[in-house]
Amino acid sequence: MMKKHTWLKFGTLIVTMLLGLVVFSATNVHADKKEPHYVITTDTTYAPFEFQAQNGQYVGIDMDMLRAIAKREHFTYKLVPIAFNSGAQGVLSGQFDAIIAGMTITPERQQVYDFGTPYYKTGIIAAASPKSGITSLNQLRGKTVALKTGTGSAQYALSIQKKYGFKVTYFNDSNTMYNAVALGNAAVAFEDDPVMKYAIKNGIKLKIITKPANAGQYGFAVKKGQNQELLAKFNAGYAAIKKDGTYDKIVAKYLGAKESTFAGSAKENNSLIGLLKQNKDQFIGGIIKTLQLTVFGIIFATIFGVLIGVLAVVPNKFAYGLSSTIIYIFRGLPLLVLAFFIYIGLPSLTGTKIPAIAAGLITLTLNEGAYIAAFVAGGLKSVDVGQMEAARSLGLPYRKAMLKVIMPQGIKLMIPSFVNQFIITLKDTSILSAIGIIELTQTGTVIISRNSQGFRVWFLVAMMYLIMITLLTFLAKWADKKFGNN
Repeated sequence: MMKKHTWLKFGTLIVTMLLGLVVFSATNVHADKKEPHYVITTDTTYAPFEFQAQNGQYVGIDMDMLRAIAKREHFTYKLVPIAFNSGAQGVLSGQFDAIIAGMTITPERQQVYDFGTPYYKTGIIAAASPKSGITSLNQLRGKTVALKTGTGSAQYALSIQKKYGFKVTYFNDSNTMYNAVALGNAAVAFEDDPVMKYAIKNGIKLKIITKPANAGQYGFAVKKGQNQELLAKFNAGYAAIKKDGTYDKIVAKYLGAKESTFAGSAKENNSLIGLLKQNKDQFIGGIIKTLQLTVFGIIFATIFGVLIGVLAVVPNKFAYGLSSTIIYIFRGLPLLVLAFFIYIGLPSLTGTKIPAIAAGLITLTLNEGAYIAAFVAGGLKSVDVGQMEAARSLGLPYRKAMLKVIMPQGIKLMIPSFVNQFIITLKDTSILSAIGIIELTQTGTVIISRNSQGFRVWFLVAMMYLIMITLLTFLAKWADKKFGNN
């Protein structure tokens, strides 16, 4: 029988592997630079304030303004694109130093954030599909309206919900919200005035049915009481670019601009081939990131899963209980919840920032590893018990019998399941877009936010996933044929 301390070594190895991912990825590569460096989050699906241009650069009023301020105030920053609500929570958890994402200054937010000098005045409007026949808020009773999670426009809509008697549904990005209304799945969308006007000008089939209301101002935000130096630099830089006219030039550049200014001709954007040509670098980058996450995720998950799976079959109550608990927890947690807990929840507890890629790999390791552990345990248990008895009768200790007799037979039975798990892991990487990893799904979201070609872009993304999964499916069938019946 294997000694108890051997299993403790296995447990230590697992913990060390996961902590190593965090520590290695969290290393500050800018430590040697003299200029202060910050991590700033934004929502890059909010044109004309922040979106991705054809060349992959993040542009818009907020993005250009931030670049100009950083240059004047001599600081550097890493920009982390993520859904607005997740970014706002990330600032409060300490994951990010600041957020610039068309964030409306409200009394509620001022309780937990410190805002810089307000830089843009806006109002909230409602827009409906021209086909719906809706022309006023009085027609919304009993209907569903679309809101973007965590935004000022959502708060405004909720404040008048009782008056007009509508129901609400939430979306994490603007373009999906717009299309829900355009397709008739929601009656109207509430959005900031300049953002909605930009979307309509660039192809979203909606019409504005209200005048701007609840006028507010956008602000650059940090966690209350934190990063005051950065806030002071923003205020000083904003005052400078406002005084010399740079800010006004930036606003004029984007307000009323057509999407083709940043993404090529409309004719090319309206064809599948044109979209591929225009965005080939972004698509390739998204595919590469997806494959990287898949490969490294399955490697770490396999190591983790095999160790936990072996613990489930050893004749040791502690080892079996530990394995069963780990499998139960990480198979039971939804992948998205686990990703948010690691990326946003843990920094709140530890005060240590966890880069998105590290959080993504840890999420895949724990979730996919739990499933691997389950079928590893099942594969080992499926080996005839007489095999172990025969090995022990020949004088082999339990450990050698497991390594040389049981595991080689069990692994043959597990090969097809490993390949199938590889396919599942590839699909699961799409969920990690929620924590700001620019894999293939998030790449599609970012492209759509710029050109509003939702159907065509998602068709291309679907085909790319289908091709990758088809190749892996052929591999699974080959593995099943070669090893499954042996």
